[in-house]
This record gives sequence, C-alpha cells and structure tokens, in this order.
Amino acid sequence: MTAHAWFLVAVLIAAVALLITLINSRLKLHPFIALLVVSVLTGLVAGEKLTDIPTSIISGAGGVLGNVGITLALGAMLGRLLSDAGATDRLAELIVSRGTARSFPWMMTLAAFVIGIPMFFEVGLIILLPFIFGVAERIKRTRPDSKPYVLVVTPAIAALATLHGMVPPHPGPLTSVSGLHADLGKTIIVGFVCAIPTVILSGPVFARWLSRRMTVEPDMALVAQFTHPASVEDSAAPGAGVAVSGFHRGPGATERTSPIAWAVACILLPIVLMLAQSIGQVFLAAKSPALQVLELLGNPVVAMMCGVLLALLTLARFKPGEQVRSAVGESLKPVVGILLIIGAGGAFNKILVDSHIGDALSQAAQHWQLNVLILGWVLSLILSTATGSATVGIVSATGMVAQMPAAGGDPWQVALLVIAIGAGSIGLNYVNHAGFWLVKESFGMTLGQATRLHTTVQTLVSVIALGMVLLLSLLV
Repeated sequence: MTAHAWFLVAVLIAAVALLITLINSRLKLHPFIALLVVSVLTGLVAGEKLTDIPTSIISGAGGVLGNVGITLALGAMLGRLLSDAGATDRLAELIVSRGTARSFPWMMTLAAFVIGIPMFFEVGLIILLPFIFGVAERIKRTRPDSKPYVLVVTPAIAALATLHGMVPPHPGPLTSVSGLHADLGKTIIVGFVCAIPTVILSGPVFARWLSRRMTVEPDMALVAQFTHPASVEDSAAPGAGVAVSGFHRGPGATERTSPIAWAVACILLPIVLMLAQSIGQVFLAAKSPALQVLELLGNPVVAMMCGVLLALLTLARFKPGEQVRSAVGESLKPVVGILLIIGAGGAFNKILVDSHIGDALSQAAQHWQLNVLILGWVLSLILSTATGSATVGIVSATGMVAQMPAAGGDPWQVALLVIAIGAGSIGLNYVNHAGFWLVKESFGMTLGQATRLHTTVQTLVSVIALGMVLLLSLLV
C-alpha cells in the first residue's frame, strides 16, 4: 500500500461523513443536492482532472437513470393502472384474507424470492411496491396499532438482495461463474442452499424483531397511487403523519373492477420475459436469433414496457381513455424526487470509480492473509461499498482471486467461492447505492431509518450468507 492509496481511502471515509453531515445538519440539504456537492468535492480532493469531474457526474447520473430510472417510471405507471382498475386492492385483499399478521412477512418473502430470481434488486422492488403498500395499508385498517411496513418491507429487501447478489442467472454471479470457471449447475445448487436460510433469518425473522423497535410511514401521495386512500389531499398535507385507515376509490375511479387474472398477467409478464432471457443466455448459442429476441424482450425497460402496454390494452378498458392518460401522467409526480436522488447517487458512484478510490481499497485488502473464501467476500464487500454497485464488486473481486491456486480446486469449493463473492457484494449497502435511495425515498424514511432497515438487512444477509458458505465448505 502506497501513501496515496491510504489517502484515497481516507477521502472516501471523509466523503461519506460529509454527506451524512450535510443531510442531517442544520442545513438539511436535500439528498440530491448533497450528493452532487459531495461528488464534486470528492473528485477534487482525490485528484481527478478538473475537466473530467463534470463528465463523471453526467455519465454516472445518466447511466443509472437510463438503467433504473426508466424502469422506475414504467413501474409507477403500471402500479397506478393496476390501482385505478381495482386490481391492487383486490390482490392485497386476497393476500390479507388468506393470511394472518404472523404469516404476512412469510408471504412477502415468498413473493419477493420468486420475483428476485430473474430481476435486479431495484426492478424487483418496483414491481413489489403495489403489494407492499396495499397489504400494509389493509393491515393497518384491521390493526391500527401495528407497524406493517417494517414487517413486509424487510423480507422483500432481504429476498431481493440475496437473489441479486448470490444466485445465477443474475449478471454478477454469472460473470463470477465464467471468471472462475465454476460449474453453473453446482453454483446454482449451492446458491439456493445458502440463500434459503439466509433469506429466512434476515427477512421474516429479523422483521419481527425490528418491527417492535421502529416505525416507517411512506409519503401518502405515493401510497395513494396504489391504495386510493380517502381524502388524499388531507393525508398528504404537511403535518399529516398518520396513515389512512382503509381503501376508498379516488376521484375519477370507476366502480367496475378488472378481472384479477389480467392483473396477475400484467405483473407476471415482465418477470416471465426477464426470466426467459436469463434462461436463454444459459442454454442458447451466443448469437442465435432466438437469444437476440429474448435479450430484447427480457431487457428490464422493454419487459416493463410490455407490462404497461398489456395493462393499457386490458385493464384500462374499465376507464375512459382521458382518465387513463391522466392517471399515467399523475403517476410520475411522486417518483420525480426519487429519480433525481438515484441519478445523483449514480454520479457519486462514478466519481469514486474514476478517482481510483475502489482500486486503493482493493490494494489494502489484498495484503491481508485470509482464507480465499473470506478474501473473496472481503474484496467484493469493499469494492461494492466503494463503487455503489454489487455487480462491479463481484466482477472486480472475481478478477483478483481468479489467479489464486485455491480458485481452481474442487468444483464445489469454486462454486462456494462464487457465492462468497456474491454475498460480499450485498453488505454495507449505503448512501452511494441507488437501491439505498430507492428504498429510503419510496418509504419516506430518514437517513437513520434507512440505515437501520435497509443497510442493516443487507449487511445481515451478507454475513449470514458467508457463514453458510463457510459451513458448507466443511461438508463438501
């Protein structure tokens, strides 16, 4: 480690501390502004060329908005169309009527686990938002003293994060499988064996404990898109801190409700398309026409667009066209702030990458004398934390450990190394991750609340998964 490398590590620590200070101090800067300010200062102090800093900010923000932002906007549209057609309300009623307060976290875990198999974390959360809002509000109607959002959000985060980082066909684990020449079948088996207990412990079990210690109340304007609470204007007014007690049809909503089967089809279509793409990448030839079609339709933006179009063609026939168009436009208003914050988070990520702070952290980790499974986990954890991307953490850590002798040993041990690297990429998901801000803003949390819930859950997933990997390494 050179003195300059240690200096860059110190710059990262100072940047995160400054960001927290700007958001929580008397200035109370909006996270969008705070992220941009810290991005510029970090680039300056880290020694990035003055002319490169604006390029890093623009490309970083543009990259994450192009990837996550469009999908988020389409997800908001789909959620609003399902809500206005009465579909979300009926689906939530179906879930609640068949479960109990004790079973709701488990039901959300199962839903998020299935959705998380083909989807990125952010995309899966966007699709689950209507269910989370709908189920939580219905629980509050029957049990006003409960804290339903923590109960249902925690398992969703745990399941989505676990699948995103640890189990193929997600791009990070698939890249690690290729780089380490691991057996894909063995890796998938090991991944699910590690993922199931990890999700259970960090999801519904931890949710029960955490729900007794914190309360989350989302913005009523965003909740209204999916639940149509009575007197939306009153509930969204300044000072309104109590959630609505039930579901009522909003202004302009039709009393006719759409068939629930069509609602399920609209939700499942993007999932099926993305899953088909992932399966095709495993079993089809690289340049086959069929794979090219699947890669087009399975792209998250195109897949979500197909879901929205299906909703427009089927569910929207229960409302006049003018009302449908108005609903689609209105659906974007509550997510504008989220989009800006996610974009600024992407800018911060790019500054960290372009200023070589991630490289400095990886140099420090390589000097540690660790078991290769633990080393892969540590490298991925550090790089993911530094760059704000689980996929970047996985890809970079894979390249670092690929030349180590232990990386080319027993096929089961190599598969475990893939999972260990993926598990490391999940932990310490904090302010430079787009997913952190998506969760924080979607559920109206303060920075401290988001840290206690989102960062803690993902770090718990990472640590438990590493424990499972080390346990299995003794058995295979």
